Amino acid sequence: MGNKRVDEPTGVETVGHEWDGIEELNNPLPRWWLWTLYATVIWSLVYVILYPAWPLLEKGTEGVLGWTSRGQLADEMSAEEARRAPILQAIAATPIADLPANAELMQEAVAGGAAAFRVHCVQCHGANAAGSEGYPNLTDDEWIWGGDLPTIEATIVHGIRHPGDSATRMSLMPAFGQMGILTPAQVSQVTDHVLSLSGQSAGNAAGAAVYAANCAVCHGPAGGGLRQFGAPSLNDAVWLYGGSRAAVAQQVNSARHGVMPAWEDKLDPATIRMLAAYVHSLGGGEAFAAPVAATPTTAPEVTPESEGTNGQQ
Repeated sequence: MGNKRVDEPTGVETVGHEWDGIEELNNPLPRWWLWTLYATVIWSLVYVILYPAWPLLEKGTEGVLGWTSRGQLADEMSAEEARRAPILQAIAATPIADLPANAELMQEAVAGGAAAFRVHCVQCHGANAAGSEGYPNLTDDEWIWGGDLPTIEATIVHGIRHPGDSATRMSLMPAFGQMGILTPAQVSQVTDHVLSLSGQSAGNAAGAAVYAANCAVCHGPAGGGLRQFGAPSLNDAVWLYGGSRAAVAQQVNSARHGVMPAWEDKLDPATIRMLAAYVHSLGGGEAFAAPVAATPTTAPEVTPESEGTNGQQ
């Protein structure tokens, strides 16, 4: 310590050490820095008293306020549930076909459905709902069973080919090749015809004949599909299992059938309704048309004159 000296340019005493001709000045800490240090020490003592701080053998100190981050989260969750409760009740009580008439409620349903979709549906349909091979795209206007709100809701409720649900969507395309219904040559011919429906192949008369005899009853003569059978359209180049010739031939030869779970026993009605609203809003949703009741007809009154006339004919 006897080696300390005063630096002439600054007038500050050195610490007494020298490293290769370099000396360190003994500048005092700034007052503001010291007061900040004292304040943080005081605050830490106050924090230790008020909040959980020290871990012990079985549990930590609880603090005089009794606050915990877990308790705060529980309170915030309870408050959010209380806020959402009347909204969910209103959504569940509103027939889904009437939901678009209430713009505010529809907006809430779409927002809630988007959150539920990220939890339950992205695993198959993807984060952007565009699907992948074997999982349908939900953002276009191509629907196998229908794309209006009630139909989408029914699909979510009962699923597709879900075991144990009597109301599940059910369609089973035969494995024409594996079952021996068609020969390998016929499978090849009808594959060309199916691809020709969307302009991907020239087609052939033999394939058209096979199609008319085996496929048109479900997919329609022009390949437009029939929703009542769950038979997809074949004339729009939208493919669930791929649109290459090999993929189409494989589907004709050994049909694949996807399964979507029935969500009725997994989600509450409001969440299912919100999911339907969200899927409908993705771009391909169709307008709901209420079924028109058949007009009752009255049989013409039969008179002796008419009986005689009919008898003459």
